[in-house]
Amino acid sequence: MGIKTTQKQVDDWIKNHGVRYFNELTNMAQLTEEVGEVARIIARRYGEQSEKESDKSKDLGEELADVLFVTLCLANQTGVDLQAAFDKKLAVKTTRDHDRHHNNKKLQ
Repeated sequence: MGIKTTQKQVDDWIKNHGVRYFNELTNMAQLTEEVGEVARIIARRYGEQSEKESDKSKDLGEELADVLFVTLCLANQTGVDLQAAFDKKLAVKTTRDHDRHHNNKKLQ
């Protein structure tokens, strides 16, 4: 499934189940909260912090999906074609970073 299709799927869900989009500032705050939940899992599960018993049942995939959902909401309500933006960004990164990363001794 492409990003454009996923954006439409989220828009349909909002219309059928969510009543309306939260305003952009509320969604930005929600996005920050969701990214914080991802950071907590990563820091404790893969970083040096110990993982609390209550955190062990947290599903990283579910938290990443929450980040994606809110990102798609923000794209929809601000008129961003995320597929086009992603394709453009990937082309820029491919051109700009190919040699840079291959020549980075830290990555070898």
